Amino acid sequence: MSESLAKLAQKIDFSKASTEEIVKEGADQQDKNDEDSATKESATFQSSLWPWDSVRNKLRNALTEVCVLADVLAIAKEKRYIVLDHVPQDALETKPMVQVYARKKALAGAASVLLAGAERLRASQNELARNRTTPDFHIELLRLRQNWRLKKVSNSIIGDLSYRTAGSKYAQTGMFEVTKAEEEPQATGSPPPSPGAGAAAGPPKSSSALRVTVPSELQGVAYIEVLCQKDQEDLCSATINLLGSGPASTNPDVHWQQKLEAAQNVLFCKELFNQLAKEAVQLQAPIPHMVVGNQIMATVLPGIQLIIGLYHSTGNDKKPNPTPPQKSEHDHVLEHSLHQLLREVHHKNTHHPFPHPSSGPVGPSKKRCLAGPMAADRYELLEMTKSQTLLEQIIQQAQHFFMRLRTEYVLDTIAKEVKDPLIVSHWNALNSPTQSCVKINIMTHGYDSVYRTSLVVHVGEKSLKCVCRDGRVMHMSYEPQELRDLIFCQIYQHQITAVQGLAKCMGWQFLANSTHLGLGAVEPLGNASSCILASPIGDRIIAVRCEPQTGVQVAIAQSPRKDFFPGQLVKERKWENLGGSFKEVRWDKMEGKNFLNKMELLMSSLTSSQ
Repeated sequence: MSESLAKLAQKIDFSKASTEEIVKEGADQQDKNDEDSATKESATFQSSLWPWDSVRNKLRNALTEVCVLADVLAIAKEKRYIVLDHVPQDALETKPMVQVYARKKALAGAASVLLAGAERLRASQNELARNRTTPDFHIELLRLRQNWRLKKVSNSIIGDLSYRTAGSKYAQTGMFEVTKAEEEPQATGSPPPSPGAGAAAGPPKSSSALRVTVPSELQGVAYIEVLCQKDQEDLCSATINLLGSGPASTNPDVHWQQKLEAAQNVLFCKELFNQLAKEAVQLQAPIPHMVVGNQIMATVLPGIQLIIGLYHSTGNDKKPNPTPPQKSEHDHVLEHSLHQLLREVHHKNTHHPFPHPSSGPVGPSKKRCLAGPMAADRYELLEMTKSQTLLEQIIQQAQHFFMRLRTEYVLDTIAKEVKDPLIVSHWNALNSPTQSCVKINIMTHGYDSVYRTSLVVHVGEKSLKCVCRDGRVMHMSYEPQELRDLIFCQIYQHQITAVQGLAKCMGWQFLANSTHLGLGAVEPLGNASSCILASPIGDRIIAVRCEPQTGVQVAIAQSPRKDFFPGQLVKERKWENLGGSFKEVRWDKMEGKNFLNKMELLMSSLTSSQ
């Protein structure tokens, strides 16, 4: 009876809400024709007069369910009257032979997989035993994966040699395919017996178990060449070399590491040239930049052009490539700077400053983060948003390079021309790509402790900034003649000031000086300087005049005057001590190594003991 009761109870659908719904559903199924009467009764039906009737019904139903739950728990716990037991399920009909055949088929499939793997392992071991020189494919693949990004797509292995993970946004993909070199050992199967006879034939040819297939547009060797030359008549003398036009050089003897490095270098050079070409077209320069074929021409300074070229050789056209460098030597420093600039862009794209606080936006620079606390104004915020392109930066570096060359040439030529005051240039070893500094010392040999003139020249991109010893700051353009004129003026001012310092050491009196003398002919360059010195007892006077164009002139006057003849107007002899007329000294006939040495000898000879 208990089993039949359990079976009947299993057929009851306990998902129904209550017995009222079950009865209502049964009544609906039996009387489908009495719908009109049901609607009339429902219309005349009135709810109970007590408003809490529905609440009472819900509470009664809840009490009933709780009582039933308490009874079930008491029965399950005490186990006196009824024992809860699982309902037995109907046993399924099993066919033992079907299970046997299924298991036999599954075991056969697993055995075939294991046998195939064992056969491949046995074949690879036999292949290694035959030819020990061939490395293992999996070891080579492991070495390849250590340096390059690889992924498996279906049954092929695809690698990526682009700079996307470094922040590159170049559209060209750097995909390459890695396959197992199965045909190469067979093709080179005849040479292996020969190394026993001659060991020299084995080492140069290194076989690899990998074969790397690089796209045709990334094969070969590419490099960026930077030339700085004067303007020529043939502005469109670009050697157009279409990338990928030549036949692809597929040399199986090249190691996969060298092959991938060369392909990555080609991709980097193409990205760099593409970025520079875009900037050259977009920038609005006073003299427009030209992009012709594989060359970019930009004007650095008046009369000087910067040419950036992309040269890509696929292997067969190696002969015409050495001809362009013969025109003028290319600049290795600017080429290196170009590579550094692009790598710096890649570094900034991936290394964003951390947001502080953590809820802040990702990406703003440290200056923009400090703009609020530092109370930056609108002008400073606009300055933060400005950024220079790669082409502008390399043009500025080229301009500074030429300004530094011109400054060096001016200083060297003046140092060769002017022998009397020595001109010593000290270039600062720590310079930026667009800023250099040189300190110029003007001194006389043997008298450097008496006086020396020093000035500092800051070499910029298109201008020079000179800071003199007296604190004057002068800004000059890119013309080298301006710097040359300034140094010549400083040389002759140094001579006058050094004579005054020497006079103090010799005991002579300094009477007067003028750095802008208004007497004499007008100088085409600068102004004449002069000074007047008197002997210790005042009987000798020396007048020195320095002109940038003429040079140094020295005149002497002495007292008492030899041409003093007392007359009726001037009778007293004391007036003869005023000093006579000045007589010019034949300066080229004077003995002495330099100007100050001659002045020292002259002062010592004119100093009287009385």
